Amino acid sequence: MNMRNILAAGCLGLALASLALGPLAAQTLQIMQGSASAPLNVPMNRAVVVESDVPFAELSIANPGIADISTLSDKSIYVLGKTPGRTTMTLLSAEGKLITNVDVHVTPDIAEFKERLQQILPGENIEVRTANDGVVLSGTVSSTAKLDRALDLAQRYAPDRVSNLMTVGGTQQVMLKVRFAEMQRSVAKNLSASLGVVGGDNVGVVAGTGQFADHGNLVDTLGGATATSTNAAFGRVGLGFTAGSLEFAVLLEALESKGMVRTLSEPNLTALSGQEAKFLAGGEYPIPVADGNGAITVEYKPFGVELGFTPVVVDGDQINLTINASVSSIDNSITVEQSGFSINAFRVRRTSTTVEMRDGESFAIAGLLQDDFKDTNAQLPWIGDIPVLGALFRSADYQRAQSELVIIVTPHLVTPTRGDALALPTDRVRIPTESELFLFGNVSGQKQSGPAGDVARQDFSGSYGYVME
Repeated sequence: MNMRNILAAGCLGLALASLALGPLAAQTLQIMQGSASAPLNVPMNRAVVVESDVPFAELSIANPGIADISTLSDKSIYVLGKTPGRTTMTLLSAEGKLITNVDVHVTPDIAEFKERLQQILPGENIEVRTANDGVVLSGTVSSTAKLDRALDLAQRYAPDRVSNLMTVGGTQQVMLKVRFAEMQRSVAKNLSASLGVVGGDNVGVVAGTGQFADHGNLVDTLGGATATSTNAAFGRVGLGFTAGSLEFAVLLEALESKGMVRTLSEPNLTALSGQEAKFLAGGEYPIPVADGNGAITVEYKPFGVELGFTPVVVDGDQINLTINASVSSIDNSITVEQSGFSINAFRVRRTSTTVEMRDGESFAIAGLLQDDFKDTNAQLPWIGDIPVLGALFRSADYQRAQSELVIIVTPHLVTPTRGDALALPTDRVRIPTESELFLFGNVSGQKQSGPAGDVARQDFSGSYGYVME
């Protein structure tokens, strides 16, 4: 008999030891007769042992689908959480009297989730709570990347039942500094010669090449008038001489032109992390559009320097940028006639990309080098191939155009500042008085005094305005 008691006690001890050595240590709730019982929190798929100070005869659970119960003795109860929810466990004495009602709260098991969260994101202030059958995350994280990691891990433990109440600390506003730099260079050279002959005693001759192919031009030149040219900017030299009854005229025309265009724009734009910002410096060009009834409506197409970007502060000072940038201008060399309207074409250089960099770093996100070359040689057949003399029957045209465009982006993490710490272009000038304008010829007055003038006298430039001296 003693051996049986020893074996039974050993089996009960092994059962209790196996519970204690599980992933989560068993929770014990002490029930005192005559006092209100505290709620019993049971993790899902975990066990809790309830002990009563008086023996009980009957035990029941309101919803067995939420928690399962079994007796270990007349004073101990084994409660197993099955499904998240709330139910009531009732204990009755041998006389049928109520000992107590215990509120049983079965919640998702977040102990392991908390451990994994501390291992993956150490040092982050993240609080984990349960709400019904879901998980609630709150606190402050240092970056959006760590916020995404925490949410992804929570989805593993509570799929589609995660509530995010976390906030991201640090600077979350990004100022994007963009530099559009474009250089255009063009060179054109033209050399042409015209030869004309008029006269003859027995046979009348009127012949000419180049400009003198127009007989009126030839006769006017021999008569002392000026020959008209297709380009008034040509440098022209005319020479006439007589050989017997024939009059000869030679006209040399030469042109060399060089041009250079520089376009520089530095728009700065600030946006909150994850929000889109747009910028346009230019204008809108009206375009007539005919509808199905034949009526003409006007639509406007923007042109100039356009910028749209969406910044995302990934981690600390690491910034992800989605950028759409373009430089466009009206091209007067191409014209389209539509419904009685003359419409010009557009020259557009556009880029769209996504880059990642740190605060203050720069990327050249777009570069375009274009080199156009064209030469033309027009001559009178066979005669133009004669050495030296053939130059009088030839016209040569040479054109070359080069353009280079570079777009450089630089993001900065920024925070607001006081308004009086910023200078405006208008702070540097003042409207002149009548005496300053008429007596002294000053188109601007003296610089302002006071706080605004002190700010204006500082050497601010570039990041938010321009300097007017």
